[in-house]
Parts: sequence; C-alpha cells; structure tokens
Amino acid sequence: MLPLGDPRWSPRVPGFGGWHFVRSPWGAQELSVLLLLHRRRRIFCRCAVKNSGRQLSSSITATVACGISVEGPSSVARWEWNRKLLLRPMGSAQNVAPRIQPRAPKAEFRGRHFRDTLHALGVPKAPTESPGLGNCPVLLIPFEAAEPPSCPLHLAVEDVNDNSVSLTWKAPEQEGSTDLDGYLVECCKDGTADWVAANKELVLSTRYTIRNLTSGDRLQIRVKAVNAGGMSVPAVLEQPVVIREILGMIRVPRHLRQTYIQPAGEVVNLLIPFQGKPRPQVSWSKDGQPLDPKRVTVRNGDRDTIFFIRKAERSDSGQYQLSVKIDRLEDKATIDIRVIEQPGPPENLKLVDVWGFNVALEWSPPKDNGNTALKGYMVQKSDRKSGQWFTVLERCPRPSCTVSDLIIGNSYSFRVFSENACGYSATAAVTTELAHIRKPEIAYKPEKYSGRDFSEPPKFTQPLADRSTTRGYNTQLFCCVRAFPKPKIIWLKNQTEIREDPKYIAVINEGVCSLEIRKPSPFDGGVYTCKAVNPLGEASVDCRLDVKGKAGGLVALVALFLVPALGLLL
Repeated sequence: MLPLGDPRWSPRVPGFGGWHFVRSPWGAQELSVLLLLHRRRRIFCRCAVKNSGRQLSSSITATVACGISVEGPSSVARWEWNRKLLLRPMGSAQNVAPRIQPRAPKAEFRGRHFRDTLHALGVPKAPTESPGLGNCPVLLIPFEAAEPPSCPLHLAVEDVNDNSVSLTWKAPEQEGSTDLDGYLVECCKDGTADWVAANKELVLSTRYTIRNLTSGDRLQIRVKAVNAGGMSVPAVLEQPVVIREILGMIRVPRHLRQTYIQPAGEVVNLLIPFQGKPRPQVSWSKDGQPLDPKRVTVRNGDRDTIFFIRKAERSDSGQYQLSVKIDRLEDKATIDIRVIEQPGPPENLKLVDVWGFNVALEWSPPKDNGNTALKGYMVQKSDRKSGQWFTVLERCPRPSCTVSDLIIGNSYSFRVFSENACGYSATAAVTTELAHIRKPEIAYKPEKYSGRDFSEPPKFTQPLADRSTTRGYNTQLFCCVRAFPKPKIIWLKNQTEIREDPKYIAVINEGVCSLEIRKPSPFDGGVYTCKAVNPLGEASVDCRLDVKGKAGGLVALVALFLVPALGLLL
C-alpha cells in the first residue's frame, strides 16, 4: 500500500487551480491511472481512456471516496481509495480492452464536453495530458478533500496539584467527513504564544492529565480534535491554571452536606477527607464550644479526620464545625448531626361521636416528637368480647379520624400510636370510654283506618218453609238470621212460646236457627214462629207443619168403638 507521498509515484504537477496529477508506478502492461484531485468541490465526469496507443471506449462516473473498479474479460485490476488517501492495487490488467465501472454512479457528461463542463461548474481548466506522462492512459477523477472536525466542547479542569493538572472535555458535535483520529492537548505559559504539545501521540479519551509541571506556573491550555481532514478549532480554557497545591481544602462527602440523622444508641463514625501541604492543623468544635472528650473521639491524619461517637444520645445533636488551618490560610465546614429517638404518645384521645357503624376520634400531637418530624399515627381497635387489638389506620396524617365498618352490638375501645423515622411510640393513648354500637330501635306503627260499625237489627236471610212430616219421624225446621249484636232466638207454636220442653230442641249456630221436633204426632202440627230480638229491633218468620201417616186410621177406629161405648155409659 503506497501513500501519495511515496517517491515511487511520479511527482505532482501543481499549478492548475488546486488540481494535481499522480502517475501509476506499475509497468506498461498494466493500467496506468492518473488521479486528478481537487480540494474545493466534487466533479462528476465521463472521459475516454487510452492504453498503449489504443483508443478504449469507456467511461467513469463516480467519486473516488468509494473506490474505482477496472474490469476486463480475463483479469481484474482494482484500486481503492481509503480515508487516509492511500492508493492500493487489487490486481493486474493485461493488454485487453478494460471496462471502467464506478461503484456509485451519480451523473454523466460527454467526453468532448468535459472541458466545457468543468468550466461551467466553476472549476479551472486542467490539461488532458500532463508533462512527463507520455502516452500512458490518463483518467481524470475529481475528488473532494476530507473536512476537519468541529471544536471540542466543555473543556474544564478536573483536578490540579503542585506538579500536574487533569482536564476533561466532550467530543465535538461534528466529526467531519471521516472518523476522529484523536485529540491533541497543548499548553503554554501565560503571556506567551509558545504552544507545546503535551501528548506525543493522539489520545482518544476525553480526559487527560498533564504531568511534570513546575509548581507556581500559570498555564494556558487548549485541546484540538484531529481527523484525516486536519485539526479543529481549539477549545481554550477561559482562565489560566495555577500549578500549585490546594491548601486547606475540605472535601465534605455528599451524604454529610445535609443533616446527618442517626437513631439514639447507634454509632456515629464520620470520615472527612481534606487536602493540605504541609500537614494542616485540624480542630473540631460544637456550637462554638470545644468537644467533650468523654462523648466524642477525634483522630486526625494527613489527609482525613475521623469523628466518632460510640453510643449516640439526643444531647449529641447539634452543629459541629471542622477547621483546617495552614499558617494564615483556613478552611471551614459545618456538619449538622441529629440524633433521633421514638416519639411520645398522643394526648387527649377522646370519642367525638358514635353513629350507625362509625366512630369519630380526635387527639392532640405528642409533646415529644423524638427530635424529628412525625410521619403519622397508627389507630387500632379492640372489641370487648375478644380483647384483641387490630390496626384500622396506618400513617394517618391528621390528629383525627373516622373508624367505619364496626359490628352492631359490640363495644369497642381505641388506641393511637405516633410514628417518626425511628419507629412507633413506646406507649399509646387509649380511650377512657367504650363506643357502643347499638342496634337501631324499630317501633311498630299500625296503619290508621276508620272503624266500620257492623251493628244492625235482626234480618232473616232464609225464612222458614212449610213442611209435612210423617208421624213418629223426627223433623227439623230451619231459617237464617243476620244481626249484630247477636240476637235472642224465641220459638213459638200457635203464638205460644215453646219453653223448656224435651220434645223440642232449639239450636243456633253462625246465624242458622233450627228447631227439632222429636217423634211428632198430629197434635204437634200447627203454625211455628221463629223470632229474633236484639237492642236494635226484632224480626220473625213462621211456617206451617202438617203431621200425616198411619195415625189417621187408628183415630177413626178408636172413634168407631169408643163413641158407642160412651153412649152406653151415658
């Protein structure tokens, strides 16, 4: 692989407005290629190729950035143009008619209009033959040079001491037409323009440390991005860097930059680094007063200090001042330590109201919050039957709540715990009285309606019917009467009241009146009357009863024999 500057290539011929000619180093039996490079713009062209005096009809329409393929019937010669402007032969071409084929055709121009086309595009005219090239085939290939990258971003100093400085930056927004080869770091003393490269080779990292510097120097530093197209505009630090040790600088850890919270009884062990040369004097104080050696242990080293409390108490809370001093220079840092513990119980817990299945509770915050903010309250209930406690609310934010879904007929007591970052309070506030969930009272209220007066005088709905019966057979007389209040029933025979006579049985049932005549005889015939009487009036019905049968012949016989006998007696 031969770079363009290799002496085996024919010398370049300048002087054509940025066009350059390069001759192939291979023999006459191989295809000689002339590269025409222009740095300003890209040209697409079509031209004829000559080889050993023979006119070969061929054309090319391509850019050299992707490479050129030259193909023949039996063999292939190929040159590729890489990003570092190197030309590499891929094969040999015999003395045959080659066909030049581009990889990415873009446009075509006629051969005889080639010069006019270049002139129309604003490119200076180039000769078709170059001095010293002879009759070798000439191929004009326009080429566009690579673009340099943009400036690196956010150049800053990461660290500095008495003999080195560490830098950081970010990659440029635009890397150019090719990839980045690396970064070049340069520095010079403030007030001069003698820039010296700090790195002998390009670095790909966006972090670099310049070493072996002289303490006390003031340096200007800049960084350039480099690719095949050249160097970018440098990124320069706004202020010169002073090469010296940072005196008395305290580096407070991130978790100590805000209030450091630790539960009571736990160990407090803080490690705080610092820088200083020579070794600084380190001192601690609390609220402007010296530390109590019985409570706090401090160990100071060359680069750090350790603050230690074996068993923290609430009295250890406060602001601690750390001072690092070297001669007249002093740096201070304040660390806020807070020791927390469990809060006290809520106060004044009481039942506000009980209705339905619900109970309303209210209380006051605890007097002691444990030296930290409360997270909320936990509410529990216990029914009188089981005596077990169940949590109904957790982290209630307000000092009041409503407990629902209680069981009818049970009696409940309630207690409330307060909660902070250290946990729940050791004791709870308990209600002094029970909440009785009573059954709702149900009162029966009958419907109001106007009473109806059923009083009425007697009225026979079914009268007595005339009957005929046979002598010696029991017979009954029936009728129906309606009256309220219940009427008195009186039976009469031939207008004579029938009193207690065993021959007659009178019965009344549900308004049905009956009179049974036991074994009637002809003397029992006649008119029977049923009479009903109540305070509102009276009513009566009657019927005729006829008694017939064998009793009629016997009477005639008796009369036949008894009448003459009576006459003789007389």
